[in-house]
Amino acid sequence: MYAAWTVKHKPRTLAEVVGNEEAIRRLKDWVKSWDRAIPKKRAAFLYGAPGVGKTVCVEALARDWSMELVEKNASDYRTAEAIQRFAGRASQYDTLFRKKRIILLDELDGITGTEDRGGVQTIIGIVKTAQCPIVLIANNAYDPRFRTLRRHCLLIEFKKLSTYEVVRHLRNVCGREGIEAEERALRFIAERSGGDVRSAVNDLQALAQGRKLLTYKDVAWLAHRDRKEVIFEVLRVIFYSESCQEAKSALDRADMDPNMLFEWIYENAPRQLRHPNDLAAAMEALAQADLYRGRIRSTQNWKLTRYVIDLMTAGVAMAREKTQPRWEAFQFPERIRMLSRTKQERQLQTQIGMKIRRKCHVSSVRAVREVLPYLRVIFENDVEMAAGIAKWLDLDKAMIEYVVGDVRRAREIVKNIGG
Repeated sequence: MYAAWTVKHKPRTLAEVVGNEEAIRRLKDWVKSWDRAIPKKRAAFLYGAPGVGKTVCVEALARDWSMELVEKNASDYRTAEAIQRFAGRASQYDTLFRKKRIILLDELDGITGTEDRGGVQTIIGIVKTAQCPIVLIANNAYDPRFRTLRRHCLLIEFKKLSTYEVVRHLRNVCGREGIEAEERALRFIAERSGGDVRSAVNDLQALAQGRKLLTYKDVAWLAHRDRKEVIFEVLRVIFYSESCQEAKSALDRADMDPNMLFEWIYENAPRQLRHPNDLAAAMEALAQADLYRGRIRSTQNWKLTRYVIDLMTAGVAMAREKTQPRWEAFQFPERIRMLSRTKQERQLQTQIGMKIRRKCHVSSVRAVREVLPYLRVIFENDVEMAAGIAKWLDLDKAMIEYVVGDVRRAREIVKNIGG
């Protein structure tokens, strides 16, 4: 049965966590300070690149010190009401048996999306009055959205792991899996990960699962492979497998997490399964897999991952009954392409919406939908008025350029603000 090694071999205690000793020490000292009195900073804000151990450190600390961990992804609780319902109450009341509690809000980067209704402001309010430690986690604590929040938090940076530290963790994983690995092979995987231990473990599993010996020759081809060719081969196995076991084994060859593979399968199913009955069966399997993905996000019950894997691999493979074999090129997921292409634009829209929200007392979604179009008309036709509004809203140069849609016009507006 498929099991992600990143979950299977996740550190259970702080002693098993690799790297970032200084960050862990600061986190421990801050949590200990609650035993003496409520500290001035009632929240710790952990930040750093993905895969460096931010979340796992909090989980391990709670386990080591027998604390009740209340953990949720902040991106799943974007509205003020939802955040208050979850974190606000938990931060004020004792546990049933007076057990110490620690609250973890992960993935804070996603909290100010299109569904935002004052989520960050609510978190600030909760932090100010919290009666137990609150830990916030994001990749970038210095995002402008968190400017006010930072003042109320102890900032703790988690840095990318060194190659030596990643190798040490990979060696431990190999030992538990009964794999003998050459030092040079592990070092190659570690260097390629760029300090992201989660990525390194994923690579190790893709290369070493089912082996007893891992040599440098087994991994050296990674430097020259075409990642698209790898995923194309995985998709061929899934769409043309004649058995469930063969389809499920395809995931072991994929150099990506199951969520990205889901997007590839979803995008290409209509092209590979042309008969309506086959496509309907495949889409039903993918819909059920997506339901389990949602449950995993909301409950953090990673045991449900096996159902996602089974449905999106074996479920899709077994849907093929009437479609006749015919070569059809695989396509990059359009949803991922679109999100990547518009990410910067959506971020600017969100930031401008938040600026308008603070001044006009409307939601950021309504600000983007109803106020922003009028700003565009003003900015395009009246430089002086545009400069005044931009100054009032505290818009930076990038935001002004986005609103007016013309670099030269934006420079005139910025010049008038300075004047």
